[in-house]
This record gives sequence, C-alpha cells and structure tokens, in this order.
Amino acid sequence: MLSKLPKWIEYGAFVLALVAGCINAIGLLGFEHQSVSHLSGTATLLGTSFLGDSFEASLHLGAVLIAFFAGASISGFLLHGGRLKLGRRYDVALLFEAVFIFVSLFLLSKGYFSGQLAASVACGIQNALATTYSGAVIRTTHLTGIFTDLGIMLGSVLKGEHFDKRKAALFTHIIIGFVLGGTLGTYLFTLFRFQALLVPGFTCLILAAGYRAYLKKQNNFT
Repeated sequence: MLSKLPKWIEYGAFVLALVAGCINAIGLLGFEHQSVSHLSGTATLLGTSFLGDSFEASLHLGAVLIAFFAGASISGFLLHGGRLKLGRRYDVALLFEAVFIFVSLFLLSKGYFSGQLAASVACGIQNALATTYSGAVIRTTHLTGIFTDLGIMLGSVLKGEHFDKRKAALFTHIIIGFVLGGTLGTYLFTLFRFQALLVPGFTCLILAAGYRAYLKKQNNFT
C-alpha cells in the first residue's frame, strides 16, 4: 500500500520521467535513432546485428548496453539499498547523472560516438536511483513495467480486489512525465540540437539541490 507515500516521491518521479523522456527523444533524433533510456530495443538490434551488420555495429550496440549497466552500478554503489528512503544519497546520484549528461553534450557536440555512451550511463544511474517503495517497482526511464503494473491492477479490480489509488497516481505521474519529456526533447532538439541536453542536465542539478534542501528541512524537525 502506498497510502503514506510522501509527495516528494510523486513529484520527483514525474520530473525524473520528464528528464528521461527528454533524453530519449534527443537520442532518437540525434544518436542515429538510438534509444538510450531503456535497453530492450537496443538488445534486439544487437541480436539482429550478428547476422547482417558489421562488427562495428555490434560493438556499438554492445557498448550502449554496457554503459547503461555501468550507470546502474554507480547508483548501486552510492545508494546502498533497493528501497526508496529519505536520507539516502539521491542528490549525489543526481549530480553524477548531471555530470554524464554534460559530458555527453560535450562529446556529441564534437562528433564523438562516446557521447552516446555517456548519455546511456546517465540513464542507467537514473533508472537504478528509484527502485522500490512499499512493494511498488518504480522505473522512470521506460514505461513497460509501469503499463504492466497498471494492467495487473485493472485485472485485480475486475476480480473485486482493492484498487490502490495512490499507486495508480504515481504510475500516472511517470507516464505523463515521460510523454511530456519526449515532446520537450523533440522541441528543444529542433531548436538547439545537442545543446538541448542542457535542460535535463540542469534539471538534475535542481532536483539534487531541492532534495538536499528538503532533507535538511526534515532533519531540523527531528
């Protein structure tokens, strides 16, 4: 049950999904139509590349997978736990994500493929940053699991079971954030090309600062 879910989790999930949708849209438009916020399509392309494309293409796709994995490992090292909990170093993870976004911008503006890998690392950090809360799996860089959980919830309701409105609200925030992020990323890319990555990068910095301020405020009350 998520009835006691603090509002900062809902707001944070929305903004993180917005960031991921923005980065993914920029990736699809500018990284040779390559998604970076999730790996299912990339893994499929890797499999197909073994029987048609060059070794270079396979190496490229494999590197994207490894970069995302490396980003998730960074979060795992920083956060020490799989459940959302106030006090953990989410601000530090967000700072790392922002750094990799800015590195991606720099490299891509110079025409280096490694910029795409830096963006994938950033998304890996974010996806592992928000893991579970009260049994609800929270992923902000892709929507497959979110739609699956909503479908399960609907099926349970049809059987007469309890409908968790707070969990549904959280998932709805993530869906809306990701879709709006895709729209924002597309608009920004048409205007600024890879400079559009400045927006998700600075958003992560603002989130980190906001979380640190919120944590300090809560500590003052205890």
